[in-house]
Amino acid sequence: MLNARENMIQVIEHGTPDRFVNNYEGVKLMFHPFLMFSGPLVPKGTPVEKAIPNAWGIYNAFPENTPGGFPVQDDAHLLVKDIEHWQDYVKVPSLKFTDEQWGICKSMYDSVDANKIMQATFVAPGLFEQTHHMCKIEEALMAMYECPDEYHDLIKMLTEFELELAEGICTHLKPEAIFHHDDWGSQKSTFMSAAMFEEFFVEPYKEIYGYYKDHGVKYVFHHSDSYAATLVPAMIEMGIDVWQGTFSTNNIPDLISKYGDKITFMGGIENHLVDFDGWTEENNEAVARKIMEECGNKSFIPCIAQGGPGSVFPGVYKSLWDKIDMINTEKFGWTQEQLDDARLPIDIMF
Repeated sequence: MLNARENMIQVIEHGTPDRFVNNYEGVKLMFHPFLMFSGPLVPKGTPVEKAIPNAWGIYNAFPENTPGGFPVQDDAHLLVKDIEHWQDYVKVPSLKFTDEQWGICKSMYDSVDANKIMQATFVAPGLFEQTHHMCKIEEALMAMYECPDEYHDLIKMLTEFELELAEGICTHLKPEAIFHHDDWGSQKSTFMSAAMFEEFFVEPYKEIYGYYKDHGVKYVFHHSDSYAATLVPAMIEMGIDVWQGTFSTNNIPDLISKYGDKITFMGGIENHLVDFDGWTEENNEAVARKIMEECGNKSFIPCIAQGGPGSVFPGVYKSLWDKIDMINTEKFGWTQEQLDDARLPIDIMF
């Protein structure tokens, strides 16, 4: 029997997995000093009226019963008030960290059994998200049409920042994978056309992901919990190995048929389908079983769509975990004890 890491690698490399990967069981999302010491993450439960600024000067909140933090962009908190003159508002944070700070992160990596689980450095937000965290999302999208030169320059600055961050990560932490966020669509459509996406984001991401792979990172997970089927060829060109957050609205079986030899799809279980007040075990089983039957375990990982292990409402993630285990025992004959022995305990996954 393959362990969790080995089984996930078989799926990513389009080999022969011996069961379904269960959510995030094969990959551990881990921090780097910029996340730990420069304030990009805000504690869950932070209300809008107590939004916290990060190193860029972007104020973020994370209210209860929401899946993640988000920028507060009223007149008092908005960072970039005129995207044509973004240089007047944006000061690039320092990425100079001490050996002690890198060492704190490295000790966390060393404490994880890398034989059973991939160590993946968590990077967020991505290029597009960072632009619309600085200004409003409608302003970022309009900038592509109204001031493309300035928007290109903004992305170039962010790309250079990410490349410096990547250098530190690859030098000090040496992860097997990176887990990179950047949402590119809504439930039903992308935020921009494939042509516009190509114009602004493909080359920068090829540079970023190419750097990681040239410096020892084997696998790139990219999170975009959305519809983005039209962008899959670009994802492959960028060097993405796993598209995490793939909504079922993308027609995942069709994507596997077309691109399953080049990229793996991780998702199919949108939060709104399972993660709500009044959720039930029966519904979670039905949702998980449906997507698993439709997609199979080749080039597909059934997973809650949000960009990390867990759920908004307590108990949902553990319930999905149990349902996927149950289906694995039915379909492949592994016992619960064997499944548990093949991975780290669920409480260590968080």
